[in-house]
Amino acid sequence: MTRRLAMAAGSAALLGACSIIPRGADVPSRPIENAPLPEPTETGLPQDRDRHRIALLVPMSGENGAVGQSIANATTMAILDTNANNLRITAYDTAINPRDAARRAVADGNKLILGPLMGENVGAVLSEARRADVPLISFSNDAAIASPDVFVMGQIPEQSIRRSVEYAREAKGVRDFAVVAPDGEYGRRAEAALQTAVADFGGRVVGSESYARGNTSVVSAMDRLVARGGFGGLLIADSARLATQAAGRVKPGGAGNTLIIGTELWSGDASVTRASALRGAIFSAVSDDRYRRFVDSYEARFGAQPYRISTLGYDAVLLTLRVARDWRVGRDFPVSQLRDSGGFVGLDGPFRFGRSGVIERAFEVREIRNGQVVVVDPAPNRFDD
Repeated sequence: MTRRLAMAAGSAALLGACSIIPRGADVPSRPIENAPLPEPTETGLPQDRDRHRIALLVPMSGENGAVGQSIANATTMAILDTNANNLRITAYDTAINPRDAARRAVADGNKLILGPLMGENVGAVLSEARRADVPLISFSNDAAIASPDVFVMGQIPEQSIRRSVEYAREAKGVRDFAVVAPDGEYGRRAEAALQTAVADFGGRVVGSESYARGNTSVVSAMDRLVARGGFGGLLIADSARLATQAAGRVKPGGAGNTLIIGTELWSGDASVTRASALRGAIFSAVSDDRYRRFVDSYEARFGAQPYRISTLGYDAVLLTLRVARDWRVGRDFPVSQLRDSGGFVGLDGPFRFGRSGVIERAFEVREIRNGQVVVVDPAPNRFDD
């Protein structure tokens, strides 16, 4: 057991009987509980006559181990906060071999997989899970991996862009848009999202430029776009640092009327408030109202700050508990109940899964104003259609 995992296991043990079990090459298969345990099965897990077995597939070691551990800690919190006694969640390390992790999860009798974290691992996990009719609720934000038995729970960049375009058209009157985006998958998705949203809300895209990620390249791309001109709204699909470099070419010192539009990548980055070129810029993200309380509770329990993505682990448990009301132990997970049109409410606000299996979230619009990030159009509290 690595020191990092040993510390996490110790923290969980102090919390009480939380029914979270670590499983992997370098962690024990014994439940992290301080209550008397029933007799183990052949797999090493306790007998479960009254609990649903849920697998959590995340990296618990390696480059993304800290992120996976943060998600695992959040699932522990969700069970403790809800006093859930009908779920047993077992964590499997996907860092080395996600397919092997899925194979062990299926062999252990889990009926639902929360994860994996990386969209590129879905194929390997699904190859084992599908044989046993075990669905996935993935933490990825890649809508392309969704299928009848793969639900995508990550925050979808396209939805953030769409929300911002809607606000720019209806509240700011912007009609003509341009985009500067990095080479690669994220940039292509961002540009396509802008094209679709602008068309749906009655505007037009009049220019686009791409670049290899870097200060010089993004500035050159921005200069080419500015030379052509003719746009009132500009989507910069990159981090706050590179967005500041690009925005400085069209709004030096914050002067000018172009509406700068960012993406969900700006959420939580305090540097946006210090960049004069980003004054008046907007971007959309899920509400942080519940997240702030989650952070305080997480720090009190684990002595560290969580990764922002760890709320997905917490909300996945809440979602599973909601479905478990009408789910008999030992039966297949009732996938159809995930498509409740009324949606669910979690730490990141209201959400629901569409027919495609891709999550739909409620986003708020934020504006950078007077050195602060201000909510100018709150996220809706529920879905009306």
